Amino acid sequence: QVQLVESGGGLVQPGGSLRLSCVASGSIARFYRMGWYRHTPGKQRELVAAVANGGSTTYVDSVKGRFTVSRDNAKNTVYLQMNSLNPEDTAVYYCNSVPPEVRSWGQGTQVTVSS
Repeated sequence: QVQLVESGGGLVQPGGSLRLSCVASGSIARFYRMGWYRHTPGKQRELVAAVANGGSTTYVDSVKGRFTVSRDNAKNTVYLQMNSLNPEDTAVYYCNSVPPEVRSWGQGTQVTVSS
């Protein structure tokens, strides 16, 4: 069973940037699409960005133009570059395939945007 480990979160001021990484213990190449999800207490987990094996990407409207998702299958790693962060981006960020096939979600990485 693949395990996922997210990192790169932290506290950042509005307008700042962060780069998240998700390292898988096994091959991610078998997952056609990999994605970043985020969860805020009281809300459902939301898929914010996804990247296919061919490199095509999709984003939720609220992050378009600010976030960039990418993957490196050789390193079994998925990245999320987040720019122009705002307080509404505050959440715990997780990665998984799209749709989620890895049964055990990682611990996630907390992103807090606050002045």
